[in-house]
Amino acid sequence: GRMYATGDLACWLPDGNVEFLGRIDQQVKIRGFRIELQEIEHVLSQHPSVASAAVVVKTLNKEQHIVAYLIHRKGANLPDTAELRDFLGKRLPDYMVPSAFVRMDVFPQTPNGKMDRKALPVPDSIANESAQDHTEPSTPSEKAIAEIWSKVLSIETIGSQQSFFDLGGHSLK
Repeated sequence: GRMYATGDLACWLPDGNVEFLGRIDQQVKIRGFRIELQEIEHVLSQHPSVASAAVVVKTLNKEQHIVAYLIHRKGANLPDTAELRDFLGKRLPDYMVPSAFVRMDVFPQTPNGKMDRKALPVPDSIANESAQDHTEPSTPSEKAIAEIWSKVLSIETIGSQQSFFDLGGHSLK
């Protein structure tokens, strides 16, 4: 028969079945979208202030989120979250824009000198990424929506200018 390169790692079992062992690349599936994390890293590394980037999927509030870890270029300051989202939003589909950005001085390494992606820290929360844009809800409608979002997203405070999707919301929620 024919075999196709799918990116899946598997092995034949003695009984003739195939056991799925995982992926051999960094492709992930989040909310129905197949995402190449290396593609996000590549686009992030094109930002003039970013020296190095690592992108992984972390579980926060029982949901999977794309998280970007960044090291800035010497002599440059990393831009704020809104600027990074805007930069990526012009080059990638919305579902590929990370939910959180973590600034780091160095990436953790394995004993053989490679980046240890498993040791990258889990961000405290997604809400803190947009906290700088926090504007208290002022109308009764805004307050009601913020209260609903707070319960659905498990986030204490929601600002009237924050995006449901940037905070980790999606169509199933």
